[in-house]
Amino acid sequence: MMRAAVYRRTGPAAEVLEMVQMTRPVPDAHEVLVQVRASGINPADVKRRAGWNGMAMAHEAVIPHCDGAGVIAAVGAEILPERVGERVWLWNAQGGYGTAGRSDGTAAEYIALPSDQAVTLPEELSFQEGACLGVPALTAWLAVAGDGPVAGKTVLVQGGAGAVGWACVQMSVGMGARVIATVGRRAAASVVAGAGDVVVFDRHGTDLVERVMAATDGRGVDRIVEVDLAANLDTDIACLAPHGVIASYSSSSDPNPVLPYYDLANLGATIRFLQGFRLPADQRRKAEDTINTLIREGQMRPRIGASYSLEDIASAHARVESGAPGQTVLSLSRSERTLR
Repeated sequence: MMRAAVYRRTGPAAEVLEMVQMTRPVPDAHEVLVQVRASGINPADVKRRAGWNGMAMAHEAVIPHCDGAGVIAAVGAEILPERVGERVWLWNAQGGYGTAGRSDGTAAEYIALPSDQAVTLPEELSFQEGACLGVPALTAWLAVAGDGPVAGKTVLVQGGAGAVGWACVQMSVGMGARVIATVGRRAAASVVAGAGDVVVFDRHGTDLVERVMAATDGRGVDRIVEVDLAANLDTDIACLAPHGVIASYSSSSDPNPVLPYYDLANLGATIRFLQGFRLPADQRRKAEDTINTLIREGQMRPRIGASYSLEDIASAHARVESGAPGQTVLSLSRSERTLR
C-alpha cells in the first residue's frame, strides 16, 4: 500500500484534495517504478485541479502533478535491471495536453511510468530541486534553443523570476547569449541578475521598450521568451529585431489573443507556440542532456520557495495560486529539510 493525494472533482484545493491509501502500482514491461521523494507543483497542475478554462475530469480520480524526483525501486521486464537504485527526475507523469492522459501523477509515495520519463538526476541536485525540473526545464530548452544556437544573440525573457523564466535566464547565459529579463517584483531583480551577465528591467515600467532598445543599441532582441502572449504582444513586437522569434509558453490573460499580422510580417517574425512535452524524441534527449550538463557545470539550479508535506498539499496548491516567488514542492522524504 502507499499514501497518495487525490481529487475526484475539480474545484478549490481545500475542498477537493484528499489523502488516501491505495495499492502500490506495478510497472508494465517498459515502465519503471519510482519511489517518489519529492513532487513538484506547477501552475498547470493547479489549473487542472481547479478546472481552469473548462477543464473537465478525465478520470474518476486523479493523483495530481506532472513533475517529481525519486529513486527507481523496480523495473518492468523490458528495462535493464541496472536502473534499480538510480536517482531520477520525472517529467509529464500525467500526460494529457489534448488527450485524457494518465490518472496517476507524482503526489504519491510511488509511481509507475515509462522508463524514458525517468531521467538520471545529477548528484549536484537534491530530490526537491530535481522535482522542479520537468515542466520548467524542458519548456526552457524549447523556448531558448528550439530554433538553434543562441550564442552571441540577445534573448529577452519576460517574467524572468518565474519557474520557466528563471530556467530560461540560466540556460541562455549558459549557452552564451546576452540576456535581458523583466521582473514584476523589485526583490526578484537581484536574484535574476545573480545568474550572470543579465540586464534586468521592471516589466511594469512605462519605458520598457525604450530601455530594451537602448540596451541593444536600437537593434532589438533576437529571441523573446514570453510568459503571457496576449498581455505583452505589443511590447514584444516593439522590442523584436528583424527575423526575430517570439517563443510563447502561455497566454493566461487571454487564451484567444489577437495577432497584428502585418506588424509581425513586416519584421519577418516567427511566433513559436510552445508545449515542452511535445518535443520529438531526438530533441527531448538533447534537451535532457543539455539540462543535466548545465546542472553539473553549476550553471542551472531551480529556486525553491517552499516545501510542504504530502498531507499539506492543499496549502501548497494555495501558495502556487498566490504567485509566491520560488517553486513549490511536496517532500515525501523525512530526510529532506522542509523549507517554509
